[in-house]
Amino acid sequence: MLLITGATGALGRLITAKLADHADHAGRTDAPFVVGTRDPAPGQRRVDFDDPESLDFTGVDTLLVISAGAAEDDVVIARHEAVITAAEKAGVGHLVYTSLSGDGDHLTYALAHRWTERRLRRSTLAWTVLRNGLYAEFLAAVAAPGPDGTIAAPLGDGRLAAVAREDLAEVAVRVATAPAAHAGRTYELVGEEPLGGADLAAATGGSYEPGGLEATRAAITGAGQALPFQVPMLLSTYSSIAGGFLDGTSIADNALRTLLGRAPRSALDAYVTAVRG
Repeated sequence: MLLITGATGALGRLITAKLADHADHAGRTDAPFVVGTRDPAPGQRRVDFDDPESLDFTGVDTLLVISAGAAEDDVVIARHEAVITAAEKAGVGHLVYTSLSGDGDHLTYALAHRWTERRLRRSTLAWTVLRNGLYAEFLAAVAAPGPDGTIAAPLGDGRLAAVAREDLAEVAVRVATAPAAHAGRTYELVGEEPLGGADLAAATGGSYEPGGLEATRAAITGAGQALPFQVPMLLSTYSSIAGGFLDGTSIADNALRTLLGRAPRSALDAYVTAVRG
């Protein structure tokens, strides 16, 4: 049995939808999987990273762990430790973890991912790490045009090797449904056509007039919609893009195309679709 944690998030919903349609080599759609979530619906399993009593992975052959990154580092690390420990105790055969691309080490939220990768390497589990690049859909959230069509996100002259979220979901399904072939592997999964502010503006018919980090920080905090730990997350993302650290050029072996078995979807198209809703 395959169990997916965090299955009601944006990536998790895509993965479960693809699993539901997944056909094995015999032409069936019977690859058994269970949805794990904090607040399960009928037919789902309660999996709450903050409640060790809910982490019962008995009978799970493959555990696909969608990272629980929306918290402070110590909270994320504690959650991932609890999940990995529970998987070890239950005798889970293989754990697949969605991590962060290798060029993301300058991001404030990289630490918990790297800690989890290190914990997996010293675990008793077979494992695979999917180092996901930042989503094109996330770029649509942090670099969307304003009411007048102007993109003011502080991306400088930098570019982001963004990935369509659906491609990362497809890779996760391919790996999690045939994990043995991927044991002990860490896959870098970044876009092939890095996007800059000017590209985004051209695609949406607007202009690109990047602001500064100080003004952006003030706007984020002034809006009152971001939690305190999210502010440095966002600012480090802008800084890393502007500094040229996330354009994909430092990734020596991008496995996205290979694992998809085709050319990746257009990240720019995914951005535009997300922006236009």
